[in-house]
Amino acid sequence: MQTIPSKQEIEQAHERIRDFIHRTPILTSSSINNIFGTTLFFKCENMQRVGAFKMRGASNVVLSLKDEEISKGIATHSSGNHAAAVSLAARLRNTNAYIVMPRTAPKIKQNAVRGYGAEVILCEPTLQSREETLKKVVEEKGAYFIHPYNDARIVAGQATAAKEIFEEINDLDFIIAPVGGGGLASGTALSALYFSSTTKVIGAEPKGADDAFRSIRDNKIYPSVNPKTIADGLLTQLGELTFNIIKKHVSEIITVEEDSIIKAMRMIWERMKIIVEPSAAVTLAVILENKEKFANKKVGLILSGGNVDLDKLPW
Repeated sequence: MQTIPSKQEIEQAHERIRDFIHRTPILTSSSINNIFGTTLFFKCENMQRVGAFKMRGASNVVLSLKDEEISKGIATHSSGNHAAAVSLAARLRNTNAYIVMPRTAPKIKQNAVRGYGAEVILCEPTLQSREETLKKVVEEKGAYFIHPYNDARIVAGQATAAKEIFEEINDLDFIIAPVGGGGLASGTALSALYFSSTTKVIGAEPKGADDAFRSIRDNKIYPSVNPKTIADGLLTQLGELTFNIIKKHVSEIITVEEDSIIKAMRMIWERMKIIVEPSAAVTLAVILENKEKFANKKVGLILSGGNVDLDKLPW
């Protein structure tokens, strides 16, 4: 059983990765605020290195490992953004990266991982296939396995995104984070607990991949089976660590329709002139479907990434 990262461990993670990540901007949009009658603050992790928040957790783990632990390389499984982050972090430490990716992962994400110098091993788009393929890679190469989300060091790294928000805006009513494997959502919840205790944390999840919502509701971890959503970064299931943190410290998980995700994504592109991927747009989709709940509130939204296949736009 892993221990939940402490306030000190999140602060140490932030210090460790400071020179290896971007302190991403927090943007506002008066036109979007007027549409919803609320005040929204967008934390732009789409502008992070590798185009996603995942660089925070990956670099925290890789930078904390001893030389002998990574002498034979680093391995992980991921549909894209964590893969790219681990690949870049491995390059920063001059070691090899072996990345297991589902064959359905967007080509832009596969190419990015290869571009950082990693070796990509394709598998079937199921968690079982990912884990079995990864096991073979680790056995063959002797590489150090970094879990995409169910690792206290990953969670501590992801927590730094919300920590940066609270350092600039200390009176948020809500903060909303997407939920896939739960690393970002649980890190966000811990940052709220330690740095902004009056802020309620909400998880955003597609209805077509609502395993986290059902897991928290029924108090048991459901596997992610045949998820159907455009949000390709939110296809994984909760881990034991992230489940326990979310269960205790996230006030609720709100699920959203595919149409709302696409509408929110387009709204951000058109009105804010920034590129976000569908997994990031789920946070604004929550506002879109629940206007009354957030009316006249101050809300932080984490835009988790901006890696989009421009040949397959949903509109």
